[in-house]
Amino acid sequence: MRILVIEDEPKTGAYLKKGFEESGYTVDVAADGAEGLLLAKEVAYDVIVLDVMLPAMDGWAVLKALRATHATPVLFLTARDDISDRVKGLELGGDDYLVKPFAFVELLARVRTLARRGPPRESDLLSLGELEVDVTRRRVKRGATRIDLTPKEFSLLQLLVRRQGEVLTRTQIASYVWDMNFDSDTNVVEVAIRRLRAKVDDGFDVKLIHTVRGVGYVAEIKDSL
Repeated sequence: MRILVIEDEPKTGAYLKKGFEESGYTVDVAADGAEGLLLAKEVAYDVIVLDVMLPAMDGWAVLKALRATHATPVLFLTARDDISDRVKGLELGGDDYLVKPFAFVELLARVRTLARRGPPRESDLLSLGELEVDVTRRRVKRGATRIDLTPKEFSLLQLLVRRQGEVLTRTQIASYVWDMNFDSDTNVVEVAIRRLRAKVDDGFDVKLIHTVRGVGYVAEIKDSL
């Protein structure tokens, strides 16, 4: 089993690495949020142990960006013990929440439980009406028409279709697709949506990508009534 620990305090990181390795696990440690997110996306981990207060990118942002594409079980390990923090961590997609200081035996038991449970399997084939998104082969077609997308356009469409019916703000889209903080002077999201619509909706009677004025964008089939 392989574990990723995202922890900026060197002594805590070393303690966790030693403890998990002595329990028979392979462990990687990242000292900041940006490095942790990169590893989490590139390596197949069984469980991620994530601090909240991190340099470069805090734990909330790491999990939010990770959940756009990965369902790896995540356990928050943090000194933030307010109920509101616990609720936020779980609502963002965390699987468990343990407050520092902690007993390693309890942490180990929780990690083992998450590893046995594993990530929920997400479908490799997404659909919305006649639109099909093959995540594994990174292919898109609408009806009999093959649609060629750039990598960013594919990531954007995958996000919209996987969360179809949910209005996503420009801030959420920028964070998930570009791993960037949203700048109100940047129109990268609008440009990407416009180009994606040209490929996915132009030439079809039923439009799938919609603007919710003042809020963001949503992929859905709207009633014709």
